[in-house]
Amino acid sequence: MKRITVMLADDHAVLCEGLRALLQVQSDIEVVGQAANGREAVEMAKKMSPDVVLMDIAMPGLNGLEATRQIVLAVPNTAVLILSAYSADDYIERMIDVGAAGYVLKQSPGNILAQAIRDVTKGKSVFDEFVAKRVKDAGRKADGSRKAGSPPAATHITSREGEVLQLIAEGGANKQIASDLGISIKTVEKHRQHIMNKLKIHNTAGLTRYAIASGMVESNRTAAV
Repeated sequence: MKRITVMLADDHAVLCEGLRALLQVQSDIEVVGQAANGREAVEMAKKMSPDVVLMDIAMPGLNGLEATRQIVLAVPNTAVLILSAYSADDYIERMIDVGAAGYVLKQSPGNILAQAIRDVTKGKSVFDEFVAKRVKDAGRKADGSRKAGSPPAATHITSREGEVLQLIAEGGANKQIASDLGISIKTVEKHRQHIMNKLKIHNTAGLTRYAIASGMVESNRTAAV
């Protein structure tokens, strides 16, 4: 029997060790890799093409939202299953928008997670019971809760702008961001200005607060605001 190959993407080493131990006892599941940040997850997924990437949302360097978007585009046969402590509607909606196959909370029992992994490899969209209820409730009130013509939170920020915004929030200077992303300082400055114009935020502190509120970064990883 072919085992389901799973790659873990989470910067909390203790949690990853627990997940690995939990999944390795499943006769049909094999953990084949572990990434500590979103950028590493994208590169590993491209090289390994696992059946499933188990993805956290808040990770340094490149968050789970952008990592999921890039993996779905680059490795379409790999299903990305979100495993997160965040349960706000915005997080769930945005991860679905970028192509995540499912969304399971870290508080869920191990058997729920294992079954979710099996289900997404069969092409199913999977949500644990609590998340499914949130999705259903959000769908009922979506038309009345959003202004006509306005996009969902952060979807008008491009993938590259999302990367720049996260690095700004993590305290990166333009020179360092340019080096990390392999682009010019002038290009970073243009992205920064475009982000500010789109969000109508005109200082770094405001961008940092937005990145925290939108789940791109955790507050303990950000620059002082």
